[in-house]
Amino acid sequence: MPTALITGATSGLGAAFARRLAADAYSLVLVSRDELRLAQVADQLKLRYGVSVEVLPADLATDDGLARVESRLRDGVDLLVNNAGFGHPGRFPEVPVEEEVRMLKVHCEAVLRLTLAVLPGMKERDGGAVINVSSMAAFYTRGTYSASKAWVLNFSESAASEVGNPRIKIMALCPGFVRTEFHQRAAMDTSGIPGFLWLKADAVVRAAMRDLAVGKRVSIPGLRYKAIVALSRLIPRSVQARVSARIGR
Repeated sequence: MPTALITGATSGLGAAFARRLAADAYSLVLVSRDELRLAQVADQLKLRYGVSVEVLPADLATDDGLARVESRLRDGVDLLVNNAGFGHPGRFPEVPVEEEVRMLKVHCEAVLRLTLAVLPGMKERDGGAVINVSSMAAFYTRGTYSASKAWVLNFSESAASEVGNPRIKIMALCPGFVRTEFHQRAAMDTSGIPGFLWLKADAVVRAAMRDLAVGKRVSIPGLRYKAIVALSRLIPRSVQARVSARIGR
């Protein structure tokens, strides 16, 4: 039975990945800061799918939390889903530097370190996969969030080309607006976002797993978002920046 480790596993895309992989008979290792909620989610998955579920409470913004997850990954997993992340409600100059650094720690350093921790075991077993959750924001310019997600996208594509084993897949997942707790937790006003731009978490995960299976290095769920990315490549960066700033307000 294959094993998957998912960060940010108690809600949103992380929880959707957990449900999908449990249904596919993966043993799960769930990582989150919220120990109580982690235990509740694990119990639900065990009851519904009858799979083994291990919980690993860890704050990926801390060295201790990262070290705990790195240690578990070195024991061997077949699929790593780097999903943990968060947003800021404020504009770039207004966000406290401590929070900006925390975001870089979770979005960038954690993705780097956990990917590096899992790869030796995958190379030894001659196979495995890593899904790094980026964002549509990676294609635009909007503060530290989009910058950090652009790093995830670039890193994933670079790692995929340099890992040196076609049986080890590394993919960046770049969803648009998804119906999760993400925006509520970040105290973001989403009332102006058109309904047709919203995606369901389970649908995003289905698209991601399908794209991973066929070896894509970048997964963009939804035809509407594929079109948006294609259009963005035709627009000058200066214009993109102005549009992103207006949408953000």
